[in-house]
Amino acid sequence: MQLVVGRIGRAHGIRGEVTVEVRTDEPELRLGPGAVLATDPASAGPLTIESGRVHSGRLLLRFTGVGDRTAAEALRNILLIAEVDPEETPEDPEEFYDHQLMDLEVVTVDGTAVGRISEISHLPSQDLFIVERPDGSEVMIPFVSEIVTEIDLDEQRAVIDPPRGLIDADEAEIASVREAGHEAGHEAGQGPETGSGQDSGAGTAQDAGHGPERSSEQDSEQDSERGDA
Repeated sequence: MQLVVGRIGRAHGIRGEVTVEVRTDEPELRLGPGAVLATDPASAGPLTIESGRVHSGRLLLRFTGVGDRTAAEALRNILLIAEVDPEETPEDPEEFYDHQLMDLEVVTVDGTAVGRISEISHLPSQDLFIVERPDGSEVMIPFVSEIVTEIDLDEQRAVIDPPRGLIDADEAEIASVREAGHEAGHEAGQGPETGSGQDSGAGTAQDAGHGPERSSEQDSEQDSERGDA
């Protein structure tokens, strides 16, 4: 079967290198020197990888016959497609190929349906499930063990234990308002400084320990193509 393993980005330098948005968990296998890849559109390929290296967290590839920046820039946004045995699985049982995860039903640990995986985004810091909800909206689920507690390929299901606000943004806003109200009330109860021996900064130091923060990144170049490896 043919699966998308990368998308060509901007030209890098003047010798024909291009940046590549990786769409595979095994770039060393799928995108290594000597690999011959089909393309979308098909007229741009096949492309043979001549060399590759990582620069500033991005994969750079050079293809045979692409020797300057002009030729490299002409390849921008082309999808790279590998031929993959549909029965092939990773050696590590805790790892999965993208095509195994696509279209899995996503449910919470209490059985609440969230949606279906429509895309896997590979970021430098972590992988993300792009989950399409029944109303057509999308939610991003970090593919980390603390959140994705189970992948059941037999049942075609991914079980998640999401932190507050990950699925429903309104929950995060309500939690934020409650936290702000709690902190405001706590500070109001401190009162003004009444003596030289009283440390008025103690309440602030205590409040600073509340409310963990979380952040996520999304590659600005990701598109809606499906079927990544």
